[in-house]
Amino acid sequence: MQFELMASMMCANYGNLEKEVNDLGEGGIDSFHIDIMDGRYVPNFAMSLNDMRYIAGATEKPLDVHLMIEHPCNRIQLFLKHLREGDTVYIHPEAEYHPSTTLQSIINAGLVPGIAINPGTSVETVMEMLRIVKKVLVMSVNPGNAGQMYLPYVGKKITKLLALKEDMDFEIYWDGACSADKILEFAPKGVKGFVLGTTLLFGRGKPYGETIQDIRELRF
Repeated sequence: MQFELMASMMCANYGNLEKEVNDLGEGGIDSFHIDIMDGRYVPNFAMSLNDMRYIAGATEKPLDVHLMIEHPCNRIQLFLKHLREGDTVYIHPEAEYHPSTTLQSIINAGLVPGIAINPGTSVETVMEMLRIVKKVLVMSVNPGNAGQMYLPYVGKKITKLLALKEDMDFEIYWDGACSADKILEFAPKGVKGFVLGTTLLFGRGKPYGETIQDIRELRF
């Protein structure tokens, strides 16, 4: 079964980021997930513009840039100018007065537009944006910190999105507390990709390539 795996780079070892990027790339990761936090929209600071720019220059693999910032329209061009065709930018609809305008800026830059949906955000409130975006990042934990527990009611939200994705032409991605059992359950249902953090990928005590291979060989 084909599904995408993205490395959550906020969980990487920043003592040697170059080696982390190279090892993950050689190990078969599909893309690099970049969490940008401003300490306002979420109660934490994570990766920065410079972190994103460095990783963009260190790999030819796509970047998934997750903007957890207030009013991304005010700073969107700072990020877009360092990204490449095929890279994805997610915004949170709640963080913006007019999210469709910000999404259009992402489209105009030749990038892939996406929205991230928090656990407490209903599908109904983002329905019209589903016609604009190509990717929907479903947060299975509250945004802002790694290592949180999965919120079970998110599964019902994914079921709603799966019923809409063909008609509205978007793909669904999972972010947060991604364990093997979640991939086994939701990949066959149609979830396209999974962001891997401390639950499955980082801090496991073995090479990334071996871990990634083990995930791809899960028995469905």
